[in-house]
Amino acid sequence: MSVENPSLASTTASKKGVVIIGAGLAGWHVIDAIRAKDAEIPITLVTSDNGDRYHKPMLTMAISQNKRASDLVRATGSDAAKTAQVTLLANTQVTDIDTTTQQLQLISANRPDPANTDYATISYGKLVLAMGAHPIFPKSLPQDLVWHVNHIERFGQLQEKLATGSQHVAIVGAGMVGTEIAEDLLKAGHQVTLIDLNDAPLSQMLPPKATARIAQAVKSQGINFLGGYQVSEVTRISGGDNGNESEGKLQVSYEPLASNVDSSIAAQSETVIVDHVIASTGLTVDDKLPTAAGVEFDRRTGIVVDATTLRTDTSNIYAIGDCMSINGVACRYVAPLRAQAATIADDILGHEHSGYDHKPPMIRLKNKAISVMVTGVPNAAGNWQVKTENEDELIMDLLDDNDAVSATVTIKAPATPKA
Repeated sequence: MSVENPSLASTTASKKGVVIIGAGLAGWHVIDAIRAKDAEIPITLVTSDNGDRYHKPMLTMAISQNKRASDLVRATGSDAAKTAQVTLLANTQVTDIDTTTQQLQLISANRPDPANTDYATISYGKLVLAMGAHPIFPKSLPQDLVWHVNHIERFGQLQEKLATGSQHVAIVGAGMVGTEIAEDLLKAGHQVTLIDLNDAPLSQMLPPKATARIAQAVKSQGINFLGGYQVSEVTRISGGDNGNESEGKLQVSYEPLASNVDSSIAAQSETVIVDHVIASTGLTVDDKLPTAAGVEFDRRTGIVVDATTLRTDTSNIYAIGDCMSINGVACRYVAPLRAQAATIADDILGHEHSGYDHKPPMIRLKNKAISVMVTGVPNAAGNWQVKTENEDELIMDLLDDNDAVSATVTIKAPATPKA
């Protein structure tokens, strides 16, 4: 079978080896972990894209570094598959999972016309769900007008548009990703408007005393931060210089949240004219494959797994990465992936292992305008207590019901460059 996958019609299932769905960081980490311990077991990687290996966190800081999508690719999917001796079914979608026969139904992602589409069925001995999560697009953010940077392909398309010169970009959502992209675009010479439902960035994670410092740092750079506003509509208002309607300016309409407005006064909608809009409004896990597999699942947090083995509640199926949750908390950070993959590899291969010990990773905001580090599991609504507070530093602890520290945030002003 060719790793380039010209036709799924020729695909056959010989041995029931390991099948991994998703070629992001999580999927490739599992392959690395298995191959480090077993060079022979058959592995098939199914992905709806070309399977290229790249480090997704770099997407929020690559534009200011003038890096194109191709610069971020560490190895093409084809080359990586040959090196790891795996069968790569690129540009392929899984349409169904039969857990009784342990078979997957596949369809070519490049040929969506049902009359001219290749189909195939493959078997699995062990199945790893690593298909990630998808950006949430509220109704006010139409997908045909709004960008996201959750995947290298869309990042590459946006980067090409931005490479033509300084432009005005609106970012909707001031979580970690939105706040990081805002600074990156500003450093690249673009005008940035950052819009969020909350009064300050990272407000769903951290308490107001902490987020106020982040908001001040964001604004001090020259980013136009609009806190406490919701976007009501994004519309195309003009064609581009060449008359191409897909290249014109966008009008972003926004209004204050109802909770921030006197109930006797109608909320006044305002507008900003921009060249591009980026959605950074959270992630969700598509329910199609989890439902087909019959695994316990929540669209917001992902597929439920056993905390020590990363098995789902369906036999021979595991989950890892953005599509997985442990103890009700989504696992959407890169740092734990290597340990998670090692546990899955040992469990699949039947090796004795001590089990995965989940520890929330340290969270670092990549912005240079302010240093933000968080340990534990932060929750903005919790009982936060100030530990250190001065002009240059703020340290706060989140206390649980037993007054034990469950999270800590440390915020520092950037170091002043020496003369």
